[in-house]
Amino acid sequence: MIIADDVLQEANMSELELKTELAVVLYQKGRLSMGQAARLADTNRIQFQSLLASRQIPVNYNEESFREDLETIKTLRAKRNNGSS
Repeated sequence: MIIADDVLQEANMSELELKTELAVVLYQKGRLSMGQAARLADTNRIQFQSLLASRQIPVNYNEESFREDLETIKTLRAKRNNGSS
């Protein structure tokens, strides 16, 4: 996503700052999952969770987040099992 320079200048923010703010708002509204919001903010889930915590924003843990976590666990297990052979 490219944000016009005049918009960034008027907002007095960098592109990353603006994307991070957008990610936080969309996450709060339930429009993005934790993983999606973290990607939009160009960070990982742990760092995004820390950002939310610093702003006292509760974590929304729904079925979609649970499914994402399960997929991550499966991927990590497969990598670990492939590396031990």
